[in-house]
Amino acid sequence: MNEIKTIEQQRAEHALNNICEESGKARKLKEKYKSYASALPANILQNGFGQAMAMELASAKDSKGGETAHKQLYEHIQSWLCEVNQPNSPYKNVEHNQNLIIAITKNDQKTYIQAQTEAMAYLEWLKKFAVAFLVEKEDS
Repeated sequence: MNEIKTIEQQRAEHALNNICEESGKARKLKEKYKSYASALPANILQNGFGQAMAMELASAKDSKGGETAHKQLYEHIQSWLCEVNQPNSPYKNVEHNQNLIIAITKNDQKTYIQAQTEAMAYLEWLKKFAVAFLVEKEDS
């Protein structure tokens, strides 16, 4: 049977899958991810969606070229907003649908606002699941 899911269920499922991937990573990376996911909505409201995502992208590389929590957070948001098979993805039909920053700069204001709204809704799920699942058990 083909199940119909609400947009909230789809956001939650996508966010949960991403958080589950993060749960197997190093403690420090998980703590940073949780912190950045919690701070990003305020950053978006204060600086604007494009600026906030540009800052995440700029912070995405560490000095050794390794994986960072900023990179993971950026990629999770990018995968949701640029998802070709997701009807509510604002950038699903753009030429550069695999690069969020290019999509932000190449589209109109209406799409930008839709993307910002969708990012904020998606981040609510990322934050909730990060708090719930990216925790370390206390040593006995």
